[in-house]
Order: sequence, then structure tokens, then C-alpha cells
Amino acid sequence: MRVGIGYDIHPLVPGRKLIVGGIEIPHSKGLDGHSDADVLTHAVCDALLGAMGEGDLGAHFPASDQRYKDISSLKLLEAVMSMLTRRGCRVVNVDAVINAQAPRLGPHLTAMKGALAKAMGVEPARINLKVKSGEGQGAVGREEAMIAQAVCLIEGL
Repeated sequence: MRVGIGYDIHPLVPGRKLIVGGIEIPHSKGLDGHSDADVLTHAVCDALLGAMGEGDLGAHFPASDQRYKDISSLKLLEAVMSMLTRRGCRVVNVDAVINAQAPRLGPHLTAMKGALAKAMGVEPARINLKVKSGEGQGAVGREEAMIAQAVCLIEGL
């Protein structure tokens, strides 16, 4: 059994779609980044890579590589899962928290869980998601950014 943790932060900017957990969420701003900037999926990928001892997302899918420009982060998650299964591993569980002041993400958690589970090839029951607000504090509280953290347990290495 091995544990991995993941963390990601992206600024909110006008003119981008807001994608969190593989789901497009209506909002006046989106997350800025080289890919679709899906902060939750990036944190999950980093947790899985960490559990395998394989560095982080940027090491495998660098922003300098135009193949990943605007790519769906679910595609990156699928690639990480391929690496994991090639090693004979399986995901025991993932637990993640999204830190966002706005928009309200709670109503979208079931859809996010479904999208992540599908990309990971696991049952949705293996994934737990929660949302916390920024309580008006810092970049999250000022609606300038979103943060996600994830922890995972894998077995089989």
C-alpha cells in the first residue's frame, strides 16, 4: 500500500471555461493554465503519481509541450491511470477537497465524481469529494483562484 498527496492552484480569469473535476461549470471566469487548468483533476493526478513515486504532473505533461495545450485534464488522468495499471496497481480510494469561494460547487460534486471515476476506471464509491469556501480570505476568498488537494491510497507496488 502506498499513499500520495496532490495539490494544485490556478487563477480565475475572464474568457475561459470553468472546468473542475472534468465538468464544465457555468461561471463568469475560468481557471487559467496550459491545459484546461482543471485544479481538482490535477491534484488527483499528482496524488496518484506521488503514490507511485513518479514525480508530478508537470514532469510527465510539461506546459512547454504544445500537445497538452488546452487538453482535457481527464485525458491526463487516463494516462496516469494507464501508468498505474501497467505497474499492476489499483486505486483503493481518493479523497479530495476543492477550495473555492464561487461559484457554489456542491451541486456539481456527483457529476465530478462520476467523471473522475470513469476516467480512472473505478467505482464512484472509491472517490470522495468535498468543497470548502475561502471564507473571504486570501486569493480564494477574493475569487481570484481555486485550490484543490487530494490524497490517494494505491496497492500493488
